[in-house]
Amino acid sequence: MVVAVVLMILKSLIVSSLLLALFAYLTYIERKVLARFQLRPGPNRVGPFGLLQPLADGLKMALKEEIIPRQADRALYLLAPAISLFAALMAFAVIPFGQPMHIFGQVVPMQIFSPNVGVLYVLAVTSVGIYGITFGGWASQSKYALLGGLRSTAQMISYELAMGLAIVGVLLMAGAADVNRIIAAQHAVWFIIPQILGFVVYFISGVAETNRAPFDLVEAESELVAGYFTEYTGLKWAMYMMAEYINMVTFSSLAATLFLGGWSGLGFLPWVPGIVWYLLKVALFIFLFMWIRATLPRLRYDALMALGWKVLLPVALVNTLGTAVFVSHVL
Repeated sequence: MVVAVVLMILKSLIVSSLLLALFAYLTYIERKVLARFQLRPGPNRVGPFGLLQPLADGLKMALKEEIIPRQADRALYLLAPAISLFAALMAFAVIPFGQPMHIFGQVVPMQIFSPNVGVLYVLAVTSVGIYGITFGGWASQSKYALLGGLRSTAQMISYELAMGLAIVGVLLMAGAADVNRIIAAQHAVWFIIPQILGFVVYFISGVAETNRAPFDLVEAESELVAGYFTEYTGLKWAMYMMAEYINMVTFSSLAATLFLGGWSGLGFLPWVPGIVWYLLKVALFIFLFMWIRATLPRLRYDALMALGWKVLLPVALVNTLGTAVFVSHVL
């Protein structure tokens, strides 16, 4: 029992550190990808090929003046970014990123912990992240920030419904909410094939849930200056950015797990380690995030809400009902 607890703590520290480091270099990668799409060089001055740019950005954030608005609710203002970052890190805890390893005679799962309801855990924890954005918008006592917080609450709750229903189809086919059993259920075929409708709904909803373009209405510069984090500076602003990028990694990891077999290679190249398959699949989804940001314009807010309620939610419901009928009568 003690060994298991120590291993869990070690894995938590290692995974959290890697995610925070990955955040820094995802910003670099995204800037280079966007530059390629827009025919410009991107960061290329700080270090070879600009590789030290994330370190320079981090130093800049640390040295920036920390400003707290006079009328702000100080406790919530300081707590809000921490809530968003904490929820983003916690959501990754149940994602398996490779097959179990044998270390000193112990079988060590390549995930922090493995509850029987891992998928429900991810949905629950990511929902907590809404409070970080909402509290940040309200506590700032700024009209622009408040509007951004309200938009975020409406947008994330709306798209969570469609995303949850899209995932139900996978749970029905796997017969479990344990992410390891879902991966095992895809030994013959990845769920993206029978659940293509659910995957499309999940992916679009996930882009909206992470507040990424073209669904970044909660921080729209053209009408809200920067939305919920208008009044944040320095490291507190950076914490919101960390939460956004880590949520993007978590969403991509969950998409790979639910629809692309997770770390499983589906029998192709059996000598390739599972963690390599996992990283390739996650990298694919992250690239799609960046590709969408580079090519699609921002939606109007009414169109965003209409898409969630009038299109994605009915499609997800039809997919869930169809999957239930298929599972009960065919499987």
